Amino acid sequence: MTRPIVACLGAGRMGRGIAVTFAYAGHEVRLIDFKPRDTDAFAALAADAQAELRTTLESLATFGLMAPEDVAPILARISVHPDSDAREALTGAGLIFEGIPEILALKREALARASALAEADTIIASTTSTILVTALADSVQNPARFLNAHFLNPAYLIPLVELSPAPSTDPNVTAQMKALLEAIGKVPVICAAIPGYIVPRLQVVAMNEAARMVEEGVASAEDIDRAVRFGFGPRYSVLGLLEFIDWGGGDILYHASRYLTDALGDTRYTAPDIIERNMAEGHLGMRSGRGFLDYANMDVAAFRQDRLRAFVALLRMIGMTRPPAT
Repeated sequence: MTRPIVACLGAGRMGRGIAVTFAYAGHEVRLIDFKPRDTDAFAALAADAQAELRTTLESLATFGLMAPEDVAPILARISVHPDSDAREALTGAGLIFEGIPEILALKREALARASALAEADTIIASTTSTILVTALADSVQNPARFLNAHFLNPAYLIPLVELSPAPSTDPNVTAQMKALLEAIGKVPVICAAIPGYIVPRLQVVAMNEAARMVEEGVASAEDIDRAVRFGFGPRYSVLGLLEFIDWGGGDILYHASRYLTDALGDTRYTAPDIIERNMAEGHLGMRSGRGFLDYANMDVAAFRQDRLRAFVALLRMIGMTRPPAT
């Protein structure tokens, strides 16, 4: 399989993280400053970028993800280019990631310029975490090749990438991006062009609730974080949130939500309408054969065992298993 050349617009944290990700997977990566600077300023930036890239790769070697002797050849796949060489650096690139600061006007300007310099069939993706893809797509020449690819930091470690196509995005482009990401070991998911995507929208609710509990004196910050690390986190790394609803039953969530809403006097705990609709339709989860997911043709008992086995493996990995007392 031919690995496309990857270009990253912007030599900051996101660009460097994506550069490590693709270089590790064998791609040539061109990290483009994409901001006019004098020679000395660019030299300082390039030296800083190369130093950080090397440090990151050496850390990955220390963590056992590669041998120390792999650092140099992977680093050699990444080149850093000044803005003045942008046209040359974009020539031949099959994939461009925009990592410009989160300012709409700057991103639109960068995307318009890059799409004019790049080849007509080059896939272009923003990596914005806050700006909707629909606010950027019309700045790109041939917007059918454009979508958003939201990496979670650190991009070279976190598997998930949230893909958000615009209405103008060619479905084949989304499919190609998904396949390219899967080929380098990422887990792409596709979401609508809605503020917050998936993970940021979930985590802002959880983080605000954790902060609120500290504010209300429910527990100390240390104990809330222990609860997350050893309770909340492990369960949802094995079972997804919606799968977990199905595991226990949507009716349990419904009644728990009603209790919390009444007991705490706050409608933020109210279950969404889909929970009540599922109950009315008998879609309670695993025990009824259908909930948010379909279990009709599944050996549910074997599935539960598989998930419990994965949970035990996770507990063993974090040192939370122990032999029985004798």
